[in-house]
Amino acid sequence: MKNQNSNFSTGGLDALQARFALRVTARLSEGARELPHDISERLRVARDQALQRARLAKRLEVAASVQASGAGAATLVASAGPGSSWWLKLASAVPVVVLVFGFVLIQHSHVNAQISAAAEIDAALLADDLPPAAYSDPGFVEFLKAPRE
Repeated sequence: MKNQNSNFSTGGLDALQARFALRVTARLSEGARELPHDISERLRVARDQALQRARLAKRLEVAASVQASGAGAATLVASAGPGSSWWLKLASAVPVVVLVFGFVLIQHSHVNAQISAAAEIDAALLADDLPPAAYSDPGFVEFLKAPRE
């Protein structure tokens, strides 16, 4: 079975929807003119309140999305209750503490690796038959670089 909308192009469908919207708007306007004054005032006040709520909701939505894109824990901030601010501070501090601990651990292992490499060099120098002054002699360095046969 064919879809009825398949006969209309996108432009034709848009025009049809626009005409329908104009007819509905005209009928609602006629009905609003026939209403008593007190009812039309209550409707106007209710419409204004609904528009204010919609504007406020839009602002809050934009503010929440800005917070979410600005910080890692911003989604927690947007959904937090009034008594949970110290939990949020703690939750924000934990990743920082873990990061600092990781940096300290990396630095400590790097220093230990340097110390052990220096200890190996010192042990090799002290266990060798050559005196340490021989390593600083330019002729000895050339001797070490020369290919052996």
